[in-house]
Amino acid sequence: MATKPFASSADTAPKTETFAELADGVYALTAEGDPNVGAIEAEDFLVCFEARATPVAASRWLAQLRERTEKPIRHLVLSHYHAVRVLGASAFSAQEIITHTRTRELIAERGQQDWDSEFGRMPRLFEEPSSIPGLTWPTLTFDDRMVIPLGGDRGDLVLQYCGRGHTAGDIVAWLPKHRILFAGDLVEAQAALYTGDAFHNDWATSTLDNVAALGAEHLIGGRGAVASGAQAVADAIASSRHFLDELRRTVRWVHDGGGALADAFRAAHTALVADYGGWPIFEHCLPFNVQRYWDECDGIDWPRIWTAERDREVWDALQG
Repeated sequence: MATKPFASSADTAPKTETFAELADGVYALTAEGDPNVGAIEAEDFLVCFEARATPVAASRWLAQLRERTEKPIRHLVLSHYHAVRVLGASAFSAQEIITHTRTRELIAERGQQDWDSEFGRMPRLFEEPSSIPGLTWPTLTFDDRMVIPLGGDRGDLVLQYCGRGHTAGDIVAWLPKHRILFAGDLVEAQAALYTGDAFHNDWATSTLDNVAALGAEHLIGGRGAVASGAQAVADAIASSRHFLDELRRTVRWVHDGGGALADAFRAAHTALVADYGGWPIFEHCLPFNVQRYWDECDGIDWPRIWTAERDREVWDALQG
C-alpha cells in the first residue's frame, strides 16, 4: 500500500458549510465531513451542541446563529471530550458547560495529550490555535439523563447517555417533540467512524440499540449530512453498525488466528474500503481504529492514551 500523508495533515481545502433549520428554532451546521454543530432555541435562551476546535472556528458558526437569534447561550452541551469538539468553548460565553461525568474524568486523564494529538492529525480545523485559552472543563455533569425544559410550547431537551461507544462518555441530545436527535459521533451519516478511543463491542450492540430506540426522524451525526426521515435515520445507524461489525469481524479473525496487526489492518481495509473508502476521514481513521480494537482483543478494556508520538508510530506501522 502506497505511503499516505499523515492522518488529515494534507487536507487543507476549505469545506462548504450548510446551515439548516430542522424545526422552529432547531439549527444544524454541517461541513462536508468536518465536525457538525447545532443549537436549540428555548423560550428565552439557547442551548448549543458542540464547540469546534478553536474559539475562532466557533465564532464563524456563532455569527451565522446570531443572524437568527440574539438569545443568550445558557447551556453548551459537549457530546464527548475530543479536542475538535470542545476547545472552542470559550467563544460561547455559556452559563453552563455540560458533559457526562466520565467526560470530565477523561479530560483530566488525557485532555492535553488529546489536544496535541488532534492538532497534529487535523491541523486545518485548528483555526488560530493561539485563541484557545486552555482545556475546556465542564461546569455541570450527569450520569444517565438530564432534562432541560425549553419553556412555552417548545417541549424538553433530553440529554442522555446511551452506553459506552465512541468514547466512555458520549451523550446525545434528543428533542422528543420534533423527533430530532443530535447523536454526536455515535452515528455518522456518510462519514467514516473514528474508533480509536472506542468500546467497539458495546457500541455496535447495546449502545446503538439505545440510540435507535429513541425513534428519531431527523439525525445530526458527528460528521456528514443531516439524515432526514425515519428511513434515512435507520440507514445512518445501520451503516455505522455495519462499519463496526466489519471492523470487529476482520480484526478479531486475524488476531485470533495468530496474525499480526498489519495483517489485521489490511483485512479491515479490504473489507471496508468498497463501502466507506470514499467517505471523509476513512484513511485517516482506520489505522487508529484497528489498533484500538486489536487492544480490545488483547483484553485492554480502557483505551490507551493517544499521544502525538504514538500516533506517528501506529501510522508508520500501518499506513506508511
